[in-house]
Amino acid sequence: MMSTAPSLEAPNGNPISRFLKLVASYPTSFWIANTMEIFERMAWYGFFSVSSLYITASVAEGGLGFTSEQRGTLQAVIPFILYLLPVLTGALGDRFGYKKTFFVAYTIMVPSYFLLGQVHTYEVFFFTFLMLAVGAATFKPVVTGTIARVTTEKNSAMGFGIFYMMVNVGAVIGPLIVGKLRGFSWDYMFYASTAAIGVNFIWLLLFYKEPTTEAASAKKRSMKMVFTDMVEVLGNTRFFLTAFTILVLLMLGSQGWLTWKTVVYLVPIWLAANLMIDIPLRKMGKKAFLPPMKLGNWRFALYLLILSGFWTSFNQIWITMPEYIRDFVNTQDMLASWWGFFSWMSTINPDIIVAVIKDHIPQAGAILSQTDFSGTVSELYHALLAARIRIDEAQLGTILIQHGINSGATLTSGQFTLLANELISIGRQVNPEYLIKFDATAIVLCQIIVSYIIARWNPFNAMVGGVVVASIGIGVTAWLHNGWPVVFAIIIFAFGEMMASPKSQEYIGRIAPMDKKALYMGYYFWAVALGNLFGGILSGQLYGSLARDLQRPDIMWIIFAILGFFTAFILVLYDRLIIRKMKKGKEMV
Repeated sequence: MMSTAPSLEAPNGNPISRFLKLVASYPTSFWIANTMEIFERMAWYGFFSVSSLYITASVAEGGLGFTSEQRGTLQAVIPFILYLLPVLTGALGDRFGYKKTFFVAYTIMVPSYFLLGQVHTYEVFFFTFLMLAVGAATFKPVVTGTIARVTTEKNSAMGFGIFYMMVNVGAVIGPLIVGKLRGFSWDYMFYASTAAIGVNFIWLLLFYKEPTTEAASAKKRSMKMVFTDMVEVLGNTRFFLTAFTILVLLMLGSQGWLTWKTVVYLVPIWLAANLMIDIPLRKMGKKAFLPPMKLGNWRFALYLLILSGFWTSFNQIWITMPEYIRDFVNTQDMLASWWGFFSWMSTINPDIIVAVIKDHIPQAGAILSQTDFSGTVSELYHALLAARIRIDEAQLGTILIQHGINSGATLTSGQFTLLANELISIGRQVNPEYLIKFDATAIVLCQIIVSYIIARWNPFNAMVGGVVVASIGIGVTAWLHNGWPVVFAIIIFAFGEMMASPKSQEYIGRIAPMDKKALYMGYYFWAVALGNLFGGILSGQLYGSLARDLQRPDIMWIIFAILGFFTAFILVLYDRLIIRKMKKGKEMV
């Protein structure tokens, strides 16, 4: 396997000089691509970091009011499609040019972010979210393809580390802005994401230089050649269609359009049918009317499949952790920290709390029995949790009695506001997105240092170590129920992510042929796609059955941690049984 370590030699041997020389080796297009990545990630993570909260928040609070299971399905299917499509969009980007592809991506994403905040039914939200995924899928392979094209074997390790740091700059800024804005109205979140993507037109049209050569060449590939190259990375067309159909069946099962029982029957039937057809086709040889399935770069395909286990665990930080923090973590220990920064940023509009209260108490004049009053208190307690107000149910009941809610008192608008402010004063919480942003913040502060330290490490060693560390961070969450301890677990996870994720991308960037960088980067996202599909399904189902229904979120986190450790174990076997048997210096192609 080829070494991917950068050359750190400098005439004076000074580490700082070597570092500065390395940074100066990157061309303008490298930095413009990183800038566009920051703004795109600001838009995406600004929305996605609170998507679990927005989707499950009550209609009275301004959310969609969907269930955790529906939330899990949305976060499984849509990102799954998002990360499947870069195989196609990456191939088209290589063919038609990166600059045109960026323009198309932004043209799709700008209206998508705006419309996402205007729709409220499940079906319409699903298809609007899908439109956004198409735009993001068009963007992803050409930005990573740009990084791969303008870096060399000498500076790629640091280059992808810088890129991953910039990803997380956007992932820090986006949730910070949205966390403040959503305190006034959820609508502002979508306006902010729309504006962030719009800014990217400036960097693209004024400063970005096309790094591809095929788009301007007289020897352009035909579209048939583009699609042939696309499918033959992992195998021929027959193999591609067989595998793709299985993925579509899994997607349909997670969406509920097919039952899981039906999927369990259809997948083996489809696979067996294709294998049976291949028996006579292989005997016929060149006379066969249909080519038998042929696996292409099997090592690459297996690598992607194993890596999907890491992404399944990784996604829980963004899709499960916010809901867990909201429902099970008391973050009041953070409110007085950092000179009241979290208190100031975690804006709560009293009008929203008033709407939540009115939505969960009986009509004015109703005198409640003890049973009905207890039910009202319980329902309001959970609704306030969703609105970032954590207050003991007994204390909540006492406050409501003091305001005469149980005895038919008619509250004026001013009295409702006083009640809302009292609840905010007693039980306000830090926004969950501010806790999970410590993952991205740690990466921004430490990614270059970590990348510099592990630059000479074997990529597989770095990945395995990173997956193990990340799994520890996920696992310890099972026993943590206060703000700062959960932040500590998230930071542990972040260091594992810093080791594993950039190395996995760098590896593919180095093994891909020069004229197919974006295509191979597109296939990298298949591992992420599977991780989103499996991660979203597990998140929705496990959170609903274990955390919500049984009140045992600890079991859920232990399951996610075990999955991460198992992925690391399989990576070790892969390295020892496959990679180490290859001849020294031979690429995995």
